[in-house]
Amino acid sequence: MNKLFGFLAGAVCGAMVGASASLLFTPQSGEDLRARAVARWETALAEARSEMRRTQMELNAQFDQLKAA
Repeated sequence: MNKLFGFLAGAVCGAMVGASASLLFTPQSGEDLRARAVARWETALAEARSEMRRTQMELNAQFDQLKAA
C-alpha cells in the first residue's frame, strides 16, 4: 500500500510540474492557448459524434439484415 501511495503521489506531482512547465514555456498567451484547446476539443467531439452516427447506421443495417433472414 505504501508503494502504491508513493507512486500515485509522484505521478500527481509530476503531472503538476509538467503542466506548469508547459504553461510557462508556451509561446502563446493563455487566451490563445485556451481558444486553440477548445477548438481542438470541439473538432474531436464532432468527429467522434460523426463516427458514432456512421457506426450506428451500419449496426442498424446489419441488424435489419439479420432480422429479415
